[in-house]
Amino acid sequence: MIDAVTGRVRAAQQAVARISAAPLLVRAGIFVIVFAGFALAFPAEVLSGRPLLFLAVAALFPAFGPRRVWAVFAALVTVGGWLLATDGYGRPVALWRLLAVAALLYLAHTLCALAALLPYDAVVDPALITRWLLRAGGVLLGTAVLGVLLLQAAGMGGEAGYQWVTVLGLLLAVGTAALLGWLLRRR
Repeated sequence: MIDAVTGRVRAAQQAVARISAAPLLVRAGIFVIVFAGFALAFPAEVLSGRPLLFLAVAALFPAFGPRRVWAVFAALVTVGGWLLATDGYGRPVALWRLLAVAALLYLAHTLCALAALLPYDAVVDPALITRWLLRAGGVLLGTAVLGVLLLQAAGMGGEAGYQWVTVLGLLLAVGTAALLGWLLRRR
């Protein structure tokens, strides 16, 4: 019994000693981006005291478990904070805030995908992370430009916000994820 515990402690010490900087930086980036998304999505009245501690812990989950359900959990908490701010506290929907929250959600998602591929002891060329982030930046820029152009073309830009569109988008995203998961299991 003691030998088994000692062996596990030594194995844990060796694993911690082998951790490299790049995977840790990616995981720290996940925490920072998820927490920034929470800060933008939630109303300012909620961001003090104990709720702030809970949000910080919730931002740690996808950083430590990017292969698990925690990235989806963090995205749902962010969307819930957005709905709370717009519905519960009457914060108007501002285009810049909407684009920023969407960008942070995408960055958190793509960094979780990268972190899921990187073991803690991986030796990573910094160019890999740079290319990954540049590709994500290109996707974000293209999406933001196209979104603003479509809003202007439809005449829906400005201060008008439609809650049903947010809920419909969330339902479509969850439905798409469920369909993809079902298709992968079926294979």
